[in-house]
Order: sequence, then structure tokens, then C-alpha cells
Amino acid sequence: MVKRRKKKKKSGSHGYGSSKKNRGAGSRGGRGKAGRGKKAKHEKMTKEGIHKLGEKGFTSRKDSQEGINLRDIDQRIEEFVEEGFAEEKNDSYVFYANKAGYDKVLGKGKLYKDIEIHAENFSDSAKEKIEETDSEIVEIEE
Repeated sequence: MVKRRKKKKKSGSHGYGSSKKNRGAGSRGGRGKAGRGKKAKHEKMTKEGIHKLGEKGFTSRKDSQEGINLRDIDQRIEEFVEEGFAEEKNDSYVFYANKAGYDKVLGKGKLYKDIEIHAENFSDSAKEKIEETDSEIVEIEE
């Protein structure tokens, strides 16, 4: 019985173009278990056991800082008053960033309410935006 072949099969290339292009182990990514570490399952065996890709990173030498944006202070000032991190005085507020667990005040957003902010650090943009409004800055030393 005669088997019929498609035109692709008749050419002898099997869809790889020139036969040179699919010749060596390079087209397979190496021989055996070569390239298994990063390519296959993102893990490789070491003396300590299985090492997964991405387990080790780097650790920053800088001290970690918790920051809060002006937008968040303005939006959540009533919550902070209820939790005891801020006080309400007449028509204004006093916010204590260190009590709320924040080290630095960042400048994203705007202040629409009159808020006096007590914090250890302020970004330059936060200082500019606070000075534009009726609010005040009080820097606390550690």
C-alpha cells in the first residue's frame, strides 16, 4: 500500500527550512539536562537541597521607612482622630505621624483641610505643598 505524504514532508525540511538549522543540540537548548536550572522548572539541585529561582535576592542597606502621602492624611483624618493618632482643634486637625506608625510624610496629593502635621521627616514636595495651604509642619527629632 502506498502512503501519501504532504508537500511539507516531501521537501525533506520538516518545516525547519534548511536542514542545517535544526542540526545540533543548540536547537534543543543543549544535551541531556543542560539548561534545566533556569529554563525548565526554575529550580536546580544544590548541596543544601532544591534551589528555586528567585529565593535569594538582595537586602537593602538602607533603613526601611514607612511613609504616608498627604492625600491619605487628608482623606483619612477622621479615622485617625477616632483611632487616637490625631486631634481635632476648632476647625483644624493635628496629626501625629509617629503615633500612627509613619516615619515620613510624602508629597502625593493635596491637603484640603487645615492640618498640623507632626513627623520625623518630610519630603521636599510635601513641605512645599503644606506651606502653600494653611497647614503647618512640625518636625520631631528621634
